[in-house]
Amino acid sequence: MPDLATLALFTLACAVLTATPGPDMLLIASRSLGQGRAAGFMTYAGIAAGSYLQALAAAYGLSKLFLLVPTAYDALRWAGAAYLAYLAWKTLRSPAALFAPKAEAARFPLRQIFLQGLFTNLLNPKMALFMLALLPQFLQPEAGSLLLQVVILASILNLMGLIANGIVILGASRLGRAIASRPRLALWPQRVLGVVFGALALRLAFAARD
Repeated sequence: MPDLATLALFTLACAVLTATPGPDMLLIASRSLGQGRAAGFMTYAGIAAGSYLQALAAAYGLSKLFLLVPTAYDALRWAGAAYLAYLAWKTLRSPAALFAPKAEAARFPLRQIFLQGLFTNLLNPKMALFMLALLPQFLQPEAGSLLLQVVILASILNLMGLIANGIVILGASRLGRAIASRPRLALWPQRVLGVVFGALALRLAFAARD
């Protein structure tokens, strides 16, 4: 297990990283705005699960594939962009407001929302490269099992993410309820979510590999 100084430094780095607005936070906020805090937390749960898998892949060298084989990176990048574009199209074409009646909200069950968060994370090759750059700095082969260290570090990252994104989820869901109570504005959270999916698709498709 890493020593306390290493864990403290990693926790501080994670606190700064997770508090910085980014694509994940934008997706979580828009989902919370459109369908409430349960959907926001489930989106985060999917992203967090993806982070565990990305961390394991980085620790065992699988993410280095993107550095060695550029076509693998591009293939995953375009697959992720296509998936996000599909989610944008599906969300925008729905005629019913997500946050309004429960019967309509059931069109996007929590299991589906979890999987959307998971796949959005896994289909982002930049996340894999981020993990590859971050984790090795804090892994200590002499401190015992690498698998245990990866799980501990990924758990710290996800815990810091839960704190930062939890605040966003609670605020966005409250705003969403206020908007949904006004019929003329009820569809706007859904449109925002669709636009966010589309923007993330474009960002992933045309992002430079750095």
